[in-house]
Amino acid sequence: MLKYSQSTPTAKLTHHPNSASALFASSEKRNLILCLVLVVATLAVYNVVNQNGFVNYDDDVYVTANRHVQAGLSWETIRWAFGSFDAANWHPLTWISHAADFQLFKLNPAGHHYMNVLLHCANVVLLFLLFVQATQRTWPSLATAAIFALHPLNVESVAWVAERKNVLSMLFLLLALWAYQRYVSKPNIARYGAVFLLFACGLMAKPQVITLPFLLLLWDYWPLHRLQFGATRGGDRMRLGWLVLEKVPLLALSAGSAIVTIAAQQSGGAVRSAIEYPFSVRIENAVAAYFDYIGRLLRPVRLAPMYPHPGESLLAWQIGLAALFVIAVSVLVVRFRERRYLVVGWLWFLGALVPMIGLVQVGQQATADRYMYLPMIGLLFILCWGSANWAGERKTRVFSLLAAAAIILVALGALTYRQVGYWHDSETLWTHAAAVTKDNYVAHVNLGETFLTQERTEEAAAHFRAAVQIRPGDPAAHLNLGTCERRQKNYAPALQEDQAVLRLTSDKGLRTYALVNLGSDYRHLKDYARARESYGAALQVNPETARAFVGLGLLAEKAAAFDEAAKNYTRAVELEPSDVGYLLLSRALQASGQTASSQSALESAQRISPDFDRAQQAVRDMLAE
Repeated sequence: MLKYSQSTPTAKLTHHPNSASALFASSEKRNLILCLVLVVATLAVYNVVNQNGFVNYDDDVYVTANRHVQAGLSWETIRWAFGSFDAANWHPLTWISHAADFQLFKLNPAGHHYMNVLLHCANVVLLFLLFVQATQRTWPSLATAAIFALHPLNVESVAWVAERKNVLSMLFLLLALWAYQRYVSKPNIARYGAVFLLFACGLMAKPQVITLPFLLLLWDYWPLHRLQFGATRGGDRMRLGWLVLEKVPLLALSAGSAIVTIAAQQSGGAVRSAIEYPFSVRIENAVAAYFDYIGRLLRPVRLAPMYPHPGESLLAWQIGLAALFVIAVSVLVVRFRERRYLVVGWLWFLGALVPMIGLVQVGQQATADRYMYLPMIGLLFILCWGSANWAGERKTRVFSLLAAAAIILVALGALTYRQVGYWHDSETLWTHAAAVTKDNYVAHVNLGETFLTQERTEEAAAHFRAAVQIRPGDPAAHLNLGTCERRQKNYAPALQEDQAVLRLTSDKGLRTYALVNLGSDYRHLKDYARARESYGAALQVNPETARAFVGLGLLAEKAAAFDEAAKNYTRAVELEPSDVGYLLLSRALQASGQTASSQSALESAQRISPDFDRAQQAVRDMLAE
């Protein structure tokens, strides 16, 4: 057995290594191989995603029903992306990435899904290389990256097309962190400018990365060791004040992003009022959420795309237990603060979650798996570096460590593979969500919407009624119940449901749908004046509502105003080209004597229609109403 000691001659050590040991003799080669292993493992677990379709959970907003995205990459699309508050967000780079995907893949979901997977792979590799460079410790860095790659909590961010913004913003954050490390090694304006630019790009993908200046201060403390409390400026260490001052331009970006984000969310009606969620309730839910997130990290089962906000239903003992846990961990971290990774990991987790913890309540969720994509890294610091140090202090055998790590990673990979399958289609996704959560009215609404698209009206109505029973004030459930009533030609009950939606929500998207539906209700009830008024009100909320223009066109045809009808139908097909829209336009043009234009519209309908006979029957039904 070869023993290394100071007395061992150099010549004795120059034996002929085998090919495996030669590959790992160089840190660059070793890291390259480990990066390839990480990518292969990630692709192996997520490859099944190419069998998944789009789901009825914002995929329509971001891709399948977004005419700007479906215009592909163009200057007009880019202009719209930078000026749009659509989806209650300002994230132009996310819109542009979706437009690029559509340019490449059209509506083939496999391409859209796989781009998310490739971005996740890039994040995994960047995470590993960043940690190796900053800490000079390969195996804890590898463990952190591997768990991040394979953990089921990240499935929502990767397997959901509409959550492109999560993986894309993380890419820019990690690149900004890498640029920051280069800046620290040799400070100059150009390198700082790279940090600033990459941070700006991250914010333009999703403002979840808004806490980067705070995370950089933690990075200064560990692993860069730039921050030393009580030290004077000089050498490699600085006082906190100097390091905060260094982050002022980045803090200005964060402040600007916060202002724009709040404006976008308020514009879209996504911010919930203090009446609906009082501040005391938000604090209670935030404390409980921190506890829940740690639980899901350690036991990632029964995961769902939506965990409805509990409102005031949390019990005192639940809040107390969660608060006690957070305080206890914080005390332990302070007690063992000489292990800097504990301080950084815990504060990273707490701080990175602040924008998504619900103090400003956006949406209906209490927590969301996708919100852990960035904060998870802090807890992985604690787990992986803590385990490595514990094993080193006790001189644990390498084989035992490898076996334990392998078992954990295989288990995580198996759970992730299964979780990806739940995102196969809308029915599978929401059936699973309803099964693993309690009183999930959102799951019932979305499952009902799935059945509506499949013409399973009775099953759909049952789920909408279940949602209303759980949450009587849910506007989406009432909106869809109205659709069920309308399909069964019960126009008066449908009218009541649509009016309920307008009373219950300020969300612009839901109000637009309700106003258009209200116009259809009045039109079927022969109240044409109120129908016109409702369609007009919908266009005031959203001037690009194609269905409202179709409704106005039908009203114009009733009045034999065919030129006006053609004008409205023309605008409708400009906004949302459809076979039914072009057929309506063709008939109106024919009736107004524009034969050539009518023929052109007819040909457009035939060209884009997946089922021309069905489209013709739909038009006959609409005109007969």
